[in-house]
Amino acid sequence: MTESSLISKVWNFANVLRDDGVGYGDYLEQITYLLFLKMADELTRPPYNKKMDFPRIKDLEGNEIEDGDFCNWETLSKKRGAELEAYYSQMLRSLGTEKGILGQIFTKSQNKIQDPSKLLRVIDMIGKEQWTMVGADVKGDIYEGLLEKNASDTKSGAGQYFTPRSLIQAMVACVAPEPMKSIHDPSCGTGGFFLAAYDYIIKNHELNKEQKAFLKNNTFSGNEIVAGTRRLCLMNMFLHNIGEIDGDTFISPNDALIADEGNRVDYVLANPPFGKKSSMTITNEEGEQEKQELSYNRQDFWATSSNKQLNFLQHIRSLLKINGEAAVVLPDNVLFEGGSGETVRKELMKTTELHTILRLPTGIFYAHGVKANVLFFDNKPASKEAWTQDVWIYDYRTNVHHTLKKNTMKLEDLKDFIKCYNPSNRNDRKETWSEETPDGRWRKYSYDEIIARDKTNLDIFWLKDKSLADLDNLPDPDVLASEIIENIEAGLESFRVIQKELDR
Repeated sequence: MTESSLISKVWNFANVLRDDGVGYGDYLEQITYLLFLKMADELTRPPYNKKMDFPRIKDLEGNEIEDGDFCNWETLSKKRGAELEAYYSQMLRSLGTEKGILGQIFTKSQNKIQDPSKLLRVIDMIGKEQWTMVGADVKGDIYEGLLEKNASDTKSGAGQYFTPRSLIQAMVACVAPEPMKSIHDPSCGTGGFFLAAYDYIIKNHELNKEQKAFLKNNTFSGNEIVAGTRRLCLMNMFLHNIGEIDGDTFISPNDALIADEGNRVDYVLANPPFGKKSSMTITNEEGEQEKQELSYNRQDFWATSSNKQLNFLQHIRSLLKINGEAAVVLPDNVLFEGGSGETVRKELMKTTELHTILRLPTGIFYAHGVKANVLFFDNKPASKEAWTQDVWIYDYRTNVHHTLKKNTMKLEDLKDFIKCYNPSNRNDRKETWSEETPDGRWRKYSYDEIIARDKTNLDIFWLKDKSLADLDNLPDPDVLASEIIENIEAGLESFRVIQKELDR
């Protein structure tokens, strides 16, 4: 079967199941379980001959049933009808109680394809291919396509884990990761930053055997607390040839913010989850569930805060080796919020070199009402003097109009920013803004200028909104409508925060 026909086959069946009430997310999870089992089965056969230990079917207490069927592809592929549906459901439960990477893949797994004939068709579709022989790029394209479709399905809410690929690629191009160095994402979602970094290193370096082995097994690490998302990330990695199907998991299920585990890395690439406040759900004395704000008491943090974004920023700085580099997507409130926000900004500029801020446009995230930026900074050794001297800001928000459907943001749109950033020599930069060219998007501000601003405010902009001055410059009606929705959503979110404060 050709690559294109294989991709088409997987997609066509996604649409068939969708008509039957099975969403992209559910289909994606079933594909993940079945692909894992099929690839594991292939690896036990020549020429690989790996030893893979799969348990027997377990009872409701989690104990293996003596002489029960093995939980593997060979057994599954022979079942039919009601027996297939019953065995598959019991197998998923059994595998979910295993330790290590096997348990991580099948944690909280359930059968969402209730029609045995449809389930059998998916099993047959996967069973007819030798997936270990299919190129990593093809397997990756299929899986990435499903992930993006799932993210765009607003009902599933999966979009919150999805960062635009063009933005990820631009961030990686600026950081320019090198071989034999570690890359971490404390909120890794489905692994988008890992894949982009992997592709960048493969494309830009001639790797020797040692470097290839390090890239495959030792480069990446991360945290993802949502079991379903962590499963998708692990499978995404395997299909792109990162990690071993029976190796140690490099994605931790722990909340990254709870404690400093002592790991130090060369690069952090991240888009921490949206949502300003950290909270946990508790049951009160009346038996009702309510959310309680959660502050992380970390001795290595500059400020104690319930603001999730500020906590992630502090945590990311603590993860970096001396001279380690970070590129992090953060919402506007991190740039201007007072109190602990001001403390964090001042300490960040003192202890690291905060050298670049990219102001992002609206209309690029599946979560509405998000106004965000990318902060680029390098960790530094202890010093009496502040390490930040100049902060370079690229405004790709003012007079920029993107939507998720008709005018998506592409890597090409960020090429000018990458050029201005100048990854090959960051010390050789030239402003495109001046008194003579007031429309220039690339401008620097000195440390002294920023410190002198009220609350050390980094939410800096200088371009004029052309649509306010000239009605002929209004964007197309659909773009205008999307921007109005974005602004209303952003306003509503601000009012929700105020309401929560008033209700306390």
